[in-house]
Amino acid sequence: MNVNAGARLDRLPVSGFHRRIMWLIGIGMFFDGFDIYVASTVLGATLQSGFSTLGQNALFVSLTFLGMMLGSLATGFLGDRFGRRFTYQTNLMVFGIASLGAALAPNMAVLIAFRFVMGLGLGAENVVGYSTLTEFAPPASRGKMQGLMAVFVVSGLPVAGLIGLVLIPSFGWRAMFVLGGIGALGVWYARKSLPESPRWLESVDRHEDAEAILQKIENEVKAEHGGVLPAPAPKPAVAPSRALASLFTGAMLPRMIVGCVTLVVINTLLYGFVTWLPTFFVHQGFSIAKSFGYALVMSLGAPIGSGIGAMTADRWGRKPTIIGASAFAIVFGAIYPFVSNPIMLPVVGLLLVIPIYVLVALLFAIYVPELFPTEVRLRASGICNTLGRGATIVTPFIVVALFGRYGVVGVLALMIGLLAIQIVVVAWLGVEPTGQRLEDLQPADAPARLDAGADTRVSPLK
Repeated sequence: MNVNAGARLDRLPVSGFHRRIMWLIGIGMFFDGFDIYVASTVLGATLQSGFSTLGQNALFVSLTFLGMMLGSLATGFLGDRFGRRFTYQTNLMVFGIASLGAALAPNMAVLIAFRFVMGLGLGAENVVGYSTLTEFAPPASRGKMQGLMAVFVVSGLPVAGLIGLVLIPSFGWRAMFVLGGIGALGVWYARKSLPESPRWLESVDRHEDAEAILQKIENEVKAEHGGVLPAPAPKPAVAPSRALASLFTGAMLPRMIVGCVTLVVINTLLYGFVTWLPTFFVHQGFSIAKSFGYALVMSLGAPIGSGIGAMTADRWGRKPTIIGASAFAIVFGAIYPFVSNPIMLPVVGLLLVIPIYVLVALLFAIYVPELFPTEVRLRASGICNTLGRGATIVTPFIVVALFGRYGVVGVLALMIGLLAIQIVVVAWLGVEPTGQRLEDLQPADAPARLDAGADTRVSPLK
């Protein structure tokens, strides 16, 4: 059966179906962001009440990132083996139930254990959520839809902070985990109606299932827009290999290098600079209140930057936007350490944070999932995310050493160096997927398998 799932999905106009998929995945991604950032509000309360010590808080953070790293890796293999729908529903259930368990923790050791389990689900959601939407979104609007996912995620930062200010004084820190757990399980229930990816179903030879879902989607879109759908593009005669080894040979290897380098860089920027802002301000002599006020102003760059990334990725192109945002971050990163005016400091900081979050939208949400074929997309994204998350485990130690010896200048010198490396890697090895079908991005020399009964002639790539 010649399903041709990719071409049939790509020809569809943006409709209520696409918006429903985006919102249901996006709400789950919001709770992913909420649960990641909830630590900043919860740990202060546990420390103040005597429930935890500084050492236990550090272990809480470290095991969160370890869980996220392992979750990113595991979900790649599970998602390519058992499907997108199974994987994103499983990880939602895992961190939803673990979050409720954390709310009932009798001591900090149990809370840390539940947090590690939550981390497994959080790391998985980041990989499978972005990749799943990639396989449904039409090429012309894929960047915008994917970028909006990053807006959902980073919105969890200010929301977690504001809710924490309201809930924790009245109900205690446990209420934050209850809210996150109930929210995640609510989204799990709502997302049961989401279909499996027809692209993935076709890639594992479940052609009848893919055809049934495609017909249902096409009928819904035709009912909304009327008329006849345009003819789909021809299906590529040769399908990519499903073997893991295919990621480390030929033209796929440079893509793995690009994916790994960019996610290591952006994770280091986030957890080596942005999350350390209050600490930097305190050590520079500002009061706690002023430090958090400055950090709050600069954190507004998160939704602004992610929104800019979402709105411009399809218009400006992925590579130019990544390179441009990296260059802007280098410029403002070089200026920032030498600003002493108390009014200009948060302004320049905001102008530095905005391009960092443009990169968050482009790299996490849009570019990396596009680099790889459906057959190995989640495994490849999972490996790249695993290395990126692994960087967050060692980043705090590097930041402390640099800040202790050179101050914020040393920290930003590291960030600028990484951004320069990113520019070179993306410009040299990166591909430009803007406006292209996912199937047309398959490298010509990548290992391949022939579909049963398919024409053995390899059609040229666009």
